[in-house]
Amino acid sequence: MTLLVGLFDSGLGGLTVLRQVHARHPHTPCLYLGDTARVPYGQRTVQDIRAIAAEVVHWLRLQGVGVLVMACNTSNALALDVAVAEAGVPVLGLIDSVAASLVSERVGVLSTAATAASGAYRRAIHATLPHAQVVEVGCPAFVPLIEAGNLQAAELEQAARQYLAPMLAAAVDTVVLGCSHYPLLRPLLSSLLPPEVQLVDPAEAAVRRLGPLLASLGDAPEIELGDAPILSSLQRTRLCVTGCPDSFSRAASVWLPDCPPVERVDLRLADRAF
Repeated sequence: MTLLVGLFDSGLGGLTVLRQVHARHPHTPCLYLGDTARVPYGQRTVQDIRAIAAEVVHWLRLQGVGVLVMACNTSNALALDVAVAEAGVPVLGLIDSVAASLVSERVGVLSTAATAASGAYRRAIHATLPHAQVVEVGCPAFVPLIEAGNLQAAELEQAARQYLAPMLAAAVDTVVLGCSHYPLLRPLLSSLLPPEVQLVDPAEAAVRRLGPLLASLGDAPEIELGDAPILSSLQRTRLCVTGCPDSFSRAASVWLPDCPPVERVDLRLADRAF
């Protein structure tokens, strides 16, 4: 049995999570939904985000996913319970995954404004490290600039310096990239931080938990599939968006060198299964 792994995000960012799934689970089929018609989520109201999560997860459920990965920190922070209630299958989150993996007690979290305002990372980190100092900073400028595709923009560096200032003042030694878009900013952020500061990608922590979860649901472990043919991401991944597929496809090629065709879907309709 090979379960279909569903992932969703507001746009391109969740492709960083998909890329981790491809790397660690080369035999696993994936369905990715980018809700590009409503990007960014981080500046929407809590009510909007919860309603969107219910609609997105319902659509993914109709496609027959066997596991759901919330490749969006904002939805994870504000609507994890909605996703769990709607999915009908196990749901893997980013925030609790990375919180369980941390050992530092001086942590900075870069995230969307909505995630920062929710305090979800602070609560999750304190659940495992009660005395940790956690500095959460909302970064509203990041996602629109990343989605625009110019990672060399002067505005990005200016925004990064502003957002990192309170973390540098607090002498954090770990910075969590608390939005799935932000791993693309790793070179920029590394250049602005002391070399001893560790950047943590929640996608890595979440995907480390995916293997045992799939095995518990009956999937053969990757180690047992070593001799089985490995399909390319082009062959085993379906990419869907709610907005313009052409613009997403052009931008996604930076994130996924072997980028499958991108199709536009209407979340109000039951689309075909994978």
